[in-house]
Amino acid sequence: MNGSVEPQTPPDSPGVGKPPRHQLTSIRHCASSMRIAAAASSGLDLGALSLISPTDVRPGFLPVFRSGSCAEIGPKSYMEDEHVCVDNFVEHLGGRAAGIPAPGAFYGVFDGHGGTDASCFVRKNILKFIVEDVNFPSNVEKAIRGAFLKADHALADSHSLDNDSGTTALTALIFGRTLFVANAGDCRAVLGRRGRAVELSRDHKPNCKSEKIRIEKLGGTVFDGYLNGQLAVARALGDWHMKGPKGSVSPLSAEPEMQEMVLSEEDEFLIIGCDGLWDVMTSQCAVTIVRKELMQHNNPERCSSALKRDSCDNLTVVVICFSSNPPPKIEIPRSRVRRSISLEGLHLLKGALDSNA
Repeated sequence: MNGSVEPQTPPDSPGVGKPPRHQLTSIRHCASSMRIAAAASSGLDLGALSLISPTDVRPGFLPVFRSGSCAEIGPKSYMEDEHVCVDNFVEHLGGRAAGIPAPGAFYGVFDGHGGTDASCFVRKNILKFIVEDVNFPSNVEKAIRGAFLKADHALADSHSLDNDSGTTALTALIFGRTLFVANAGDCRAVLGRRGRAVELSRDHKPNCKSEKIRIEKLGGTVFDGYLNGQLAVARALGDWHMKGPKGSVSPLSAEPEMQEMVLSEEDEFLIIGCDGLWDVMTSQCAVTIVRKELMQHNNPERCSSALKRDSCDNLTVVVICFSSNPPPKIEIPRSRVRRSISLEGLHLLKGALDSNA
């Protein structure tokens, strides 16, 4: 949902959890619906046993992946965020790429807390766990879910990593035109569709109604926006000091929420970022800035830097473009007939005007 109220950020506070967030922001993004419009089927067979080249896909739009990232420590004393960018999935895997559809790309952001052990570990291993899963590539969603849980259990089994360390995780895996977004925590993925922001993930805050119900059903509590009074997110990998024995169901879940969609020509770019960005910027504002920047210089690296704002947290953002060309100027047809306009239409118009400014 594209609200006009900018979140306020409280001063940094110590402890395992993140500082409290503005309640309106939490409620707004928990209640927002995922307005994902499915385009025509891409014809991509994820179960194919050989590489699928662009000529094997039905003629039409096929994305070209390029990305840029920005990571800032902010006022914190150390950096706990991690991120990964793989613009060419097959080239990255090399000899292990047999049977994997092409073209493909992989991106992720990981917001650590209680130290850097968990976020560093997940960043280094999550893609490997996905590819090694028995369900990959025939069932990509199941493989991603399995990889998240495997990473969570690996953190529990490790004797060299801090047991108190944890991390949120959001990944975006793309094969041809098919995009898979997986999220556990309060990172966010936002699609830029002709100037309009389309949220592809949900912020897992303890105050979110569905998360609070799940937490309390499993014996947990939510106090002042914190899970069991300790953690400002409802889902995370690691944090085994807050979880029960491995294999048991815990109020703090590592299970990711998944979104799958088929990209169309109207889908111009994807923004994924840790909560340090979304605490100080709305989804629509981020899309408007990135589109305007791309129209000026067509450089996703510079676009990610343009999203830097004063935040009380580490700030990490990745901008992924789906075309080698800059976004086109949006033409708004004139009409002699007076019509009313919806709130969503107003946001779309504002994004278009800001992009063309």
